[in-house]
Amino acid sequence: MCAPDNGSEVTEFILVGFPGPAGFHAGLLALFSLAYALTVTENALIVAVIRVSPALHKPMYVFLGHLSFLELWYVSVTEPKMLLGLAAPRFRRISFAGCMAQLYFFLALACTECALLGVMAYDRYVAICRPLRYPVVMSGRLCRLLAAGSWLSGFSVSLGKVFFISRLGYCGPNVMNHFFCDVSPLLNLACSDMSRAELVDFLLALLVLLGPLLLTVLSYGAIVSAVLRARSAAGRRKAFSTCAAHLAVVLVFYSASLFIYARPRAIYSFDFNKLVSVVYTVLTPLLNPIIYCLRNREVKDALRKAAGRAAWALGARS
Repeated sequence: MCAPDNGSEVTEFILVGFPGPAGFHAGLLALFSLAYALTVTENALIVAVIRVSPALHKPMYVFLGHLSFLELWYVSVTEPKMLLGLAAPRFRRISFAGCMAQLYFFLALACTECALLGVMAYDRYVAICRPLRYPVVMSGRLCRLLAAGSWLSGFSVSLGKVFFISRLGYCGPNVMNHFFCDVSPLLNLACSDMSRAELVDFLLALLVLLGPLLLTVLSYGAIVSAVLRARSAAGRRKAFSTCAAHLAVVLVFYSASLFIYARPRAIYSFDFNKLVSVVYTVLTPLLNPIIYCLRNREVKDALRKAAGRAAWALGARS
């Protein structure tokens, strides 16, 4: 076994990706390429519309803009490499430094998303439970601080976690049963004392995930209590409808994340883990803009107005 402080003897990893014949890989390549293109287009459109629409310059949409901007980069950390690996086997190789960089940015963006989802839950809590104080509490300055704090905390916490993983000994084999560099496959390849490594990783995952999750649960607990006390059935429906989209995103994101990262040991096979990873790296970023926009009248109105302005500008130019 190698000692962690002797440096890594493995200079590159080989990502297994998705086993199967060439025809299966071609089908996955087409499917994931379409999903990636749609995800980038959707999120870029939301960021642009929120930026140019004065009606959407509200805390809720400011945080939604940050979330969409984040997911533009979130999918770009893992999916291009996955698509190249499906296109040709030679692209399944990744250097040790490249693997650690991919892991860092993936974890940093995922941790930032955790924090943003917690902040968005708090925003909904203030809007529903403290409506008269909402403009004062959720001031522009506080929104900027909460957004900046989410990004800073995500990138800071992940730095320590990736440094710890990079210091583990990797003596070989270097074949990673995954489609990107993730925590569990790397720990599985490390030749250090894995009982200590898995315990530290488990505790760090709990710290990263459960803090924002606790804020989200407490916020929604207060929201449900306030809504149930409301006298008007129409008021209850309106309050729940404003939270339904965010709650759906939270449930999908945390269900997959807690399953993958907040377990002290791998209960299921890595092939099953890869399937769950597809949910939060490909499917969730694709569906999030649809969930938010289809259930939100203000965003749809802003999209229609922006499309109308763009069509008028193109017509005037031609």
